[in-house]
Amino acid sequence: MAKFIYKMQNLLSIKLKLEEQAKNAFGEARARLNQEEEKLSMLEGKKQSYERQLSESIAGKLNIREICQTEEAVEIMKYKIRIQSIAVTTAMQQLELARVKLNEAIQERKIQENLREQAFLTFMEELKAEEQKEVDERVSFMYRDSEEE
Repeated sequence: MAKFIYKMQNLLSIKLKLEEQAKNAFGEARARLNQEEEKLSMLEGKKQSYERQLSESIAGKLNIREICQTEEAVEIMKYKIRIQSIAVTTAMQQLELARVKLNEAIQERKIQENLREQAFLTFMEELKAEEQKEVDERVSFMYRDSEEE
């Protein structure tokens, strides 16, 4: 029996590697987004803590210096939260870009696998036709031999 050799196997292998790289890039982008969201959450927690501290400072014994420092800390946290929100948005965009690239890589791999499957089916049909031809030749040869006798 003849052996099936897919002529574009190297292309299929490349597509598989590209898909794997896209999966890795997507995973890294997802991890980066999680990390940025965690930083944002931490900053929001600090801001709330400073706001509580400010409320307690205002309600308790009035210490102007402490109140000013706490207000300044709250404003700094607001600024850091805005910056971190931008970082989260950027990470989301990178994740979406990685997702699109992953989907493209998966589609390209599937196309190559379909082409390989079609080539294999064609090969099997040709092999079957060849075997049928051999059987027909044998039968024909045997029939001629039996007529000559």
